[in-house]
Amino acid sequence: MQPGGNAVVFKDVAVSLNGISILEQITADVPFNSCTSIIGPNGAGKTTLLLALLGKVRFSGNIYINKTDRGRKPVIGYVPQHINFDRTIPVTVLEFMSMGFQGKPLWLGVNKTSKEKCQRLLADVHAEHLIDRNVGNLSGGELQRVLLALALQNDPDLLVLDEPDTGVDFRGGQIFCELLEELRGKHGFTQIMVSHDLGTITQHSTHIICMNHIVIAQGAPQEVITQEILSSTFGLHMGVIDPDKIKNFYGMHVRSSDSSEVGGS
Repeated sequence: MQPGGNAVVFKDVAVSLNGISILEQITADVPFNSCTSIIGPNGAGKTTLLLALLGKVRFSGNIYINKTDRGRKPVIGYVPQHINFDRTIPVTVLEFMSMGFQGKPLWLGVNKTSKEKCQRLLADVHAEHLIDRNVGNLSGGELQRVLLALALQNDPDLLVLDEPDTGVDFRGGQIFCELLEELRGKHGFTQIMVSHDLGTITQHSTHIICMNHIVIAQGAPQEVITQEILSSTFGLHMGVIDPDKIKNFYGMHVRSSDSSEVGGS
């Protein structure tokens, strides 16, 4: 393991798929107990970096996942962007979650231990009212809470989320990030999240990695959310865009590196 104050260290990580370079010498740090957000345009390799961390794709270089003070091998919880399932199948949230707990066919029923575990996990994400709902009838935000509850089942040291705000409106995204802050404070995990919502990221993240196949910049939000870095990351000529339009588009302050702030709310 790599010593130091970081939960995860990416060192010269590279991924190629079908001869196409997806990640190029990614070197980045994820501080312990941080809310680290990864931003970049579509196709920048953000999800691929998460999959490399999860051991789902082959890569060169090194990824170090450091032990915590819990004295155990680090546990990772994962909330995917999408899950593929037949929404017409009448499976309740209780049954859906219990499939991973019991290790036996669903038609044998849900035992008391599994039900109590589901109730506890759903209560942790303020979604206990969903326990008897059909999974296929859940909204995007409700399904994300169920997936989050499942990701917390083993009390993870590291929580990895791939665009959890997809299909959720702005306010729903804010509420979800506030819930993650609450859970991080309660459970003490380190959080890594891919998201496109720069306003929410700036408000709720403690560390940001900007990437577009390579790492453009990383650091605290006030250090990396600048016109110059966003332009380099997203390929936008943001220096010639009216600051008020930037502010209104992103719903946030965008600071210039040679001035204290551009725009305001």
